[in-house]
Amino acid sequence: MSDATGLSWGAAWKIARRDLNARFRGLRLLLVCIFLGTAALAAIGTLTAAIERELAASGQELLGGDLEIEVWQRDLSAEEQAALGEYGVISGGYRLQAMASATDAAAPVELKAVDDKWPLYGTLDLSEGRATGAPNGTDAWLAQGAIDRLGIAVGDTFSVGTVTLTAAGIIANEPDRLSEGFQLGPTVIVAKDIPMKAGLIQPGSLYQSKYRVAFENPGQDPEAIEEALTEAFPNAGFDFRNRDRASPGADRFVRQMSDFLTLVGLAALVIAGIGIAGGVSSYLDARRNGIATLKVLGASSRDIVRIYALQIAVAAAVGSAAGLAVGILVTPLLGAALEGLLPVESGFVIEPAPLLLAGAYGLLVAFAFAAAPLLRARSFPAMALMRSRVVPLARDRRAILATAAGIAAICALALITTDQPQLSAGFLAGAGGALIVLAGLGLVMRTIARRIPRPSNPLLRSALSNIHRPGAPTGALVTALGFGLAAFVLLAAIQSAIDGNIQSRVPQEAPDYFVLDIPRDGQDRFAGLIAERFPEASVRAVPTMRGAVLAYGPQGDMIRVADLEEIPDGAWALRGERGLTYSDTLPPGNSLTDGEWWDSGTDDAFVSIDADFAEAAGIEVGNMLTVGILGVERTARVANLRTIDWESMGFNYALVFSEAAIADAPHNLAATVDLPDDADSALRGELLRALVRDFPSSSVIEVGEVLREARTILEQVGLATLSAAAVAVLAGLAVLMGAIAAARAARMYDTVVLRVLGASRRQILAMQLAEYGLIALALALVALALGSALGWVIITQLFEFDWLPDWGEVFAVLGLGLVMVLAFALGGSLPLLRAKPAQALREL
Repeated sequence: MSDATGLSWGAAWKIARRDLNARFRGLRLLLVCIFLGTAALAAIGTLTAAIERELAASGQELLGGDLEIEVWQRDLSAEEQAALGEYGVISGGYRLQAMASATDAAAPVELKAVDDKWPLYGTLDLSEGRATGAPNGTDAWLAQGAIDRLGIAVGDTFSVGTVTLTAAGIIANEPDRLSEGFQLGPTVIVAKDIPMKAGLIQPGSLYQSKYRVAFENPGQDPEAIEEALTEAFPNAGFDFRNRDRASPGADRFVRQMSDFLTLVGLAALVIAGIGIAGGVSSYLDARRNGIATLKVLGASSRDIVRIYALQIAVAAAVGSAAGLAVGILVTPLLGAALEGLLPVESGFVIEPAPLLLAGAYGLLVAFAFAAAPLLRARSFPAMALMRSRVVPLARDRRAILATAAGIAAICALALITTDQPQLSAGFLAGAGGALIVLAGLGLVMRTIARRIPRPSNPLLRSALSNIHRPGAPTGALVTALGFGLAAFVLLAAIQSAIDGNIQSRVPQEAPDYFVLDIPRDGQDRFAGLIAERFPEASVRAVPTMRGAVLAYGPQGDMIRVADLEEIPDGAWALRGERGLTYSDTLPPGNSLTDGEWWDSGTDDAFVSIDADFAEAAGIEVGNMLTVGILGVERTARVANLRTIDWESMGFNYALVFSEAAIADAPHNLAATVDLPDDADSALRGELLRALVRDFPSSSVIEVGEVLREARTILEQVGLATLSAAAVAVLAGLAVLMGAIAAARAARMYDTVVLRVLGASRRQILAMQLAEYGLIALALALVALALGSALGWVIITQLFEFDWLPDWGEVFAVLGLGLVMVLAFALGGSLPLLRAKPAQALREL
């Protein structure tokens, strides 16, 4: 039954099993905290790993090739196509906005023209269940949205430009949809020659040429080929993507979500650890007499540790297993919330590595935070344990060392397994700092409560005494309540900040239509067509073209963009081709920050640059800037810098030139159309049909539809973040309840003595509420600072949104948290009021 040093593990398990309640009574808080932390990490790790694996495995299919080259307003030259074709099979086509029309309807669509080799990887699936490739002749594959907007069915005809097409099928799955980016209309896939036949591609038209290659040698390095093509055609303005970054936007979003979810998981673990410490303390305190009896009967300190460590280990294992199971079960729900944004497998996903990591975290947290109360009980003689409610036990340095070792192991595991060690290290350091601050605040509160003058009200006097008396759980309460209330603030700050960004980034007022590719000689006719139906409409037309920045800097010492090893942060306009325009006047919504605007009609080549971009790239007034437009280099002097109101939903260009600089390049006009608020829907439809009839090569974008899609995407992000942050709040609630439950056990002796001395139940209850109320009010500002700080990091540093929380909502949620603290305190005090003094005194 025993070994040389005491009970064997088998004998210890027999005693532990007999004492362990099948429903884990007394260990439920530990079980719940481990469950929440493990479930959060399991779901986070499984979802992130599944998405990253899908992106990596399906990179060729998502991109439609191993390498993609994109240029604007021109096709690849024969020489460029030949150079690309040396690496394998190529497939090319065009992307442009267009207007589709049927008998009684017109709708803006995203026209995708592909050759007969498309798709190089994957297949296009139609709703009828057929897998196919590029359409032939005048057939077209349409997204369901295009079918609905046009009011047609499969087999019906519709027009795009000057060509009549047949709706030959409805798209069910487009293999390279994710890499195409944000849509400004439902997709219509046609043969490669259709845009030219329809009159949509002309000199100056806004369209993209996309060419993809499937490597003959799959082992070739895409980035090496990119460098070779850039060196061969330095001024071509190529924009590259490859199979390893088929959708840079999706990769970035996955990274941001992964970082955010990692922070939430770590926060849930920290909060859960505090709850575990409180739960184990409460559990061992309830078994104080049993531990003392075992010691009296000859059990050694090691035996005590083995018995109760086994019980705690079983509860932790059950909590971890349940958390892993729930993490697997909720992953499809999280995937559904992100559907359309990321490639997420439907159904259940099992990723062994993140599940093992989540389980390891759960068990490590249980060990780290349960060690202190367990070792403290082991180190004292039976008499001290039996008197511990009257004379509190002293601290055990070995327990502190064991907890420190466990926390160090958790930190090491977090830093070793994260893709963002700096972020995780910063959070862990912040969490450690918060623990130190809360511990210091607990000491300060005890000191203040001890030194301030005694209030005349006996209830308040007793409440203050409870805060600083020997053995008072003030430190544990301050830590638990601080983190618990901070979780409420975090949730409210994140949700309201995302809502604020939706309101600010997706304007409530915007033009009704954007119209592209208006012929320059048709501007008056275009304005007259709108004024005929809506005399009060506002129309603003600007020249527009595409070009790539090739070089910039002082004259004679310019920096070639192709020679940069990496693009400077914030210098986004150096990547690929951008929209360009020219103007004799400062654009509306812009303001100069440096330099002066040029004189109208000047013969000099000037350019005005966005101030933020100029600062990031190191461009100053007086420098030179060279752009490539349709393969021709044009150089202008930087005349001024300006700020841009990007939220105006008007025409905003980072680069605005003088007319003499670029006006001779082939280009068309783009226009915004603002209709009266009470514009009749029937007249709107008539206007769209008239635009299709009179301007068949122009494209109309309905801004309202775009804004709705943008709001939907942001709301999906908000739902995912809200769901994840709710885990921290649940852990916070568990900690609040656990802290109050642990304090309740320590209050039993005080309550019974007060009852014997004549205190009424109402007085005892008021005293408890006053104590918790004073602590919670003192912690409110600290919790506000902690929750807001973490929310700021998540919103501004991870998602790169503006910090726009609704402070009224944040304070309201914090107030709700304070009310819940008092409610839990009230609920935790009721069992004390029901205790019979005679029986309680005998047990004490």
